[in-house]
Amino acid sequence: MTAFRLLLATIFIVIAAYTAIVVSNHGLGLLPVFFGDIAKVAWPGQFNLDFMCFLALSALWLAWRHHFKPVGLILGLAGFLGGAFFLSAYLLIMSFKVKGDINLLLVGQTRSNGASA
Repeated sequence: MTAFRLLLATIFIVIAAYTAIVVSNHGLGLLPVFFGDIAKVAWPGQFNLDFMCFLALSALWLAWRHHFKPVGLILGLAGFLGGAFFLSAYLLIMSFKVKGDINLLLVGQTRSNGASA
């Protein structure tokens, strides 16, 4: 779990620093570039579309883990919009909250209690 937590912290720090540099150099105009590349139907757009599908899966998992309750829907939206920056922070915090129990981390308390070995 220590290595996983170090990876999550590294992801968070690297993305935060990289994003700060990009914003300072290019501003906050991500969406026109992101969707513009998709509209061009070229490799950058293919990557963006694939990435957006991963964001959707992340959002779905977060909402599911929280039983699609309002907090889960909010976390799902944050995961979709925040990407690995948000998800790395969420997983790092939750890894401590569940005391390193990977099953609890992945499925949550309720589903973990009902799991069979």
